[in-house]
Amino acid sequence: MNVHERPSLLLFAVCVLALMAALVLGLSAGGSPAAAAPDAPAPVAEDYVVFAWNDLGMHCYNRDFRYLAVLPPYNNLWAQVVRRGDPPELVTTGVTLDYGFPDNTFSVGKSNFWDYDVQLFGKDLLPNVGLTGKGLSGELDLPAGKTAFVAEGIPLTEFRDSDYAADPANPAPYPYQLADVIVRDSTSGQELTRVTTVSPVSTEMHCDYCHHDGGVGGIATGSVELNILTLHDRENQDEYPPGHTGALTARAPILCAECHASNALGAPGAPGVPNLSKAVHEKHSDRVSADLNGCYSCHPGPQTQCLRDVMSQRGMDCIDCHGSMEHVSENPNPWLNEPRCDDAGCHAGGQYDLDQPLYRHSREHGGLYCEACHDSTHAIAPSREPNDAIKFLALQGLNGAIGASSRCDVCHTQRPSGAGPHGLIADSKFLYLPVVFR
Repeated sequence: MNVHERPSLLLFAVCVLALMAALVLGLSAGGSPAAAAPDAPAPVAEDYVVFAWNDLGMHCYNRDFRYLAVLPPYNNLWAQVVRRGDPPELVTTGVTLDYGFPDNTFSVGKSNFWDYDVQLFGKDLLPNVGLTGKGLSGELDLPAGKTAFVAEGIPLTEFRDSDYAADPANPAPYPYQLADVIVRDSTSGQELTRVTTVSPVSTEMHCDYCHHDGGVGGIATGSVELNILTLHDRENQDEYPPGHTGALTARAPILCAECHASNALGAPGAPGVPNLSKAVHEKHSDRVSADLNGCYSCHPGPQTQCLRDVMSQRGMDCIDCHGSMEHVSENPNPWLNEPRCDDAGCHAGGQYDLDQPLYRHSREHGGLYCEACHDSTHAIAPSREPNDAIKFLALQGLNGAIGASSRCDVCHTQRPSGAGPHGLIADSKFLYLPVVFR
């Protein structure tokens, strides 16, 4: 035998021995090699991607519930799962979606909401559990007939655990809280993919600008909220509707939606009383400036600056979309009737038509929600806030709406031949490199 033939012969022998060993192991396990093969391939983590978002771009709640409540702690997370492929497909079965806030694991102590939940909402809630039964960690639900998983009513506060531990009496607010959404195989529990997304929350509603002690009508009770109730009694007590009579100050805490209808809370209010949006915007329209600073007198806020989307960085503000406070006060169905992307003067022309009354409920390319790719109302990518960029950088390596710079490969494993979102066509910039997901 030629010495140069020995490596080849030795390699052949090793391969034969390995094959025989594999056959023996397979048979000793009680089956044949063919029977041992699975009917379908096991899930592979790199095959999946998850998009997650908050539906509003900002949730605000009262800092103190001793006297009145406009909104409770109540945050929402939405998510859609895609199995990458040619074509990709939305996944609604065979997976579970967990959520959690690594640095925000409790709310009791950060908020006194649970001291007044029965008086305000008629519910004696468990600590750190919100009005829908959700906590600060748990599982997203899949509503019947939907393709998006949702966790609604998470009782999130604006204070991280680490900031609260550093100064429990006066923790630093952190409006752009981070949530982890983790997709698992529902049978094996294997993690398939995850994403970190912003869950925005703030108490920066500056009623104190006007209603500080001595600020309006000389009222000074030592509490901004009690000042407001005292003024309300002074101006309106003789008009309170049946079933709601008596001084508010004597019945506190008061939920504003007890009388003033609020679509945000699903509260019908009392007959003959203006809805909360109309009452507040109409009452204050001549008391704050008619610009973004006026909006930030009530909505979060000079520090939070909840309007942070790409359009705001190009000179647009609240008034460009919502109109003046007088205009907002005339909205017959606030919260459910809001500006649209396809309104005349904006993105009209057919390519950007919404399929639902609201942007946050609309879907487009492949059944993905608009917010899955573009992000939340008031935070449309690319946002000013670094935390909003985390998920986009993880998914496609750059900040901006999914698919920016023709990154179709976030979902597609092959360059798509047909029209993409809004009729766009993938060009030569499409990358075939594998995308790594966690």
